[in-house]
Amino acid sequence: MISDTTIDGAQPAFKAVSAPPPVPGQTVFRIIVMVLGVLGIAMAINQQFLLNLFGFQPLGNAYLYYLIGIFLAVAFLSLPVSAHDPRLLWWLNPVLAAAALVSAGWLGMHGLDIIQKGWEYDAPGMADIMSSVLIVLVLEGVRRAGGPILLFTALLFGTYPLYADFMPGFLWGTQYSLIGTVRAHVLGVESIIGIPMQVVAELVIGFVIFGSVLVATKGSDFFMELASALLGHSRGGPAKVAVMGSGILGSLSGSVISNILTSAPFSIPTMRRIGYPAHYAAAIEACASTGATLMPPVMGTVAFVMASFLGVQYSTIVVAAVIPALLFYIALLFQVDMYAARRGLEGLPKSEIPPIWPVLKTGWPYLLSLAVLIFVLMVLRMEARSPYYASAVMLVATAFRKETRITLARAKALLLDISTNIANLVAVLAGIGLVVGGLSYTGVAGAFSRELLLYAGGNTALMLLAGAVTSFVLGMGMTVTACYIFLSILLAPALVQAGLNPIASHLFILYWGMLSYITPPVALAAITAANVAGSKPMRTGFYAMRLGMPLFVIPFIFVYDPALIMDGTWLQIFERVALTLVAIWAITSAFEGWIYKVGKVGVVSRIVFAAGGVLIIFPEIITSLIGAGILVAVMAANRGFARRSAAAKA
Repeated sequence: MISDTTIDGAQPAFKAVSAPPPVPGQTVFRIIVMVLGVLGIAMAINQQFLLNLFGFQPLGNAYLYYLIGIFLAVAFLSLPVSAHDPRLLWWLNPVLAAAALVSAGWLGMHGLDIIQKGWEYDAPGMADIMSSVLIVLVLEGVRRAGGPILLFTALLFGTYPLYADFMPGFLWGTQYSLIGTVRAHVLGVESIIGIPMQVVAELVIGFVIFGSVLVATKGSDFFMELASALLGHSRGGPAKVAVMGSGILGSLSGSVISNILTSAPFSIPTMRRIGYPAHYAAAIEACASTGATLMPPVMGTVAFVMASFLGVQYSTIVVAAVIPALLFYIALLFQVDMYAARRGLEGLPKSEIPPIWPVLKTGWPYLLSLAVLIFVLMVLRMEARSPYYASAVMLVATAFRKETRITLARAKALLLDISTNIANLVAVLAGIGLVVGGLSYTGVAGAFSRELLLYAGGNTALMLLAGAVTSFVLGMGMTVTACYIFLSILLAPALVQAGLNPIASHLFILYWGMLSYITPPVALAAITAANVAGSKPMRTGFYAMRLGMPLFVIPFIFVYDPALIMDGTWLQIFERVALTLVAIWAITSAFEGWIYKVGKVGVVSRIVFAAGGVLIIFPEIITSLIGAGILVAVMAANRGFARRSAAAKA
């Protein structure tokens, strides 16, 4: 099978089926996929660096059509008609791939005519035919890559212009004819080639390449060894290694599921060996991998889409996301440490902990490429080019060691991985473009935001709760990127108009959309980790939800107090971070039943301690002081009980 990873959780390419019969033509399909992948990557590099290779430098819309054609063809050759039976209608795959290349290629060749002659409103017959073919192919691509729920969503909102005039109240919108709808979606600039596809073409492809190169050159091994060298000796060391290693690796790859599949086979058995139960070990891995896509510098596809919607540089999103992501990982480290302390778990034996300097010595290529990525991204402000420079540095630097050098076999696997990952993204986001276009062309998106503000009556708490529930529910059936794009059109404008910080509002949607990864009944990350650990999926999901509880709380904090996303004076930022850190420590202590300098505590103390932590969260000095007083009182009372108990025993 070609690949089992995606950038943000879309269906994997060539899903594995137990002992499947060979699919006819699979070898030929792989060769074609690699050829198309090389063509698509070369086109992206040519466009990004303005190389004008062979005198070819297409217009922006033509470039997008070419990419859609190339990577839709890859999607049809790598994603079967049926995930349950890859042989079903296998002959249809090359037919659809050829149709994608022809239809999108024809539109790309006429990119200038589409703009100059206004084909969006009045197109020749051949343009209508090619547009109709492409829109059908986009729907089939989103079905294969995103599943039936995403297909239904794309169909529902993509066809909305056909019946918008019949809808009641704020759902009423401008109506289009069938051919007018097709032209608007395919030839217009707000649908299939709208913001989602523009983000993929301009930004995401480079970061997909960077993540794939990192894995292919054994970067995942280095970061796990580095985490072991730093934290493996401490109590519960393997769990802390999993948190740190998965956090670093996932933040660079930008994918939840691929991160679990990469690190869990090593981290989970090691955690179990020192005493962590299987379900707890799997829950730790699921939470660490889920949080990684919220951790800069990469953060996954959705962060790039967010920057485009907000009209800010990607580096602005990175800066805003740093503190909330770090707080989440600190909360995870608190919990695994307290769990180990309560149960007397130890760290790894010294014989299994690699010395720090040899690890750094062998891992310098990855640290150097990461430094290049951050420097070009944050200092030079060249977001789109930074992953290409970092990938080039990594390929050159790792060529000096046989273990990390890209051989011919690794190069083939790397090319397949990059091609299929980009194909998944293109297939999903082209379909999501139909949703964006349907809501935009009819004008319903703006009306929905106005009505939401009206019904909420200015109550931001009510809107946030509605947004949290909606994000969570949609996250169950969509990829996180699809969920975010949908709500950034409908919900985010209402939150901003209500006076909330724009970046905080969009991050709020992202955080709650991510929660479906660790929350039953879906809990895709927890289920994936449970399969590796051999634990019960639902039990793992509930423990992952408990460990990931800070993800439920942190978004509400930074929405009400943007100092947590670096919006404020340094004093305000320090104060909010300190209070939030204390609150998270108190809440996680209550969950684990262990307080530092106190030890084990009973149920009543845990409840009261958690209440004190919640009070500290509120951005008011009085409630924070009351919460701090409660924490001190609980600790003093328990220490007093412990002393009296010890004296009585003596």
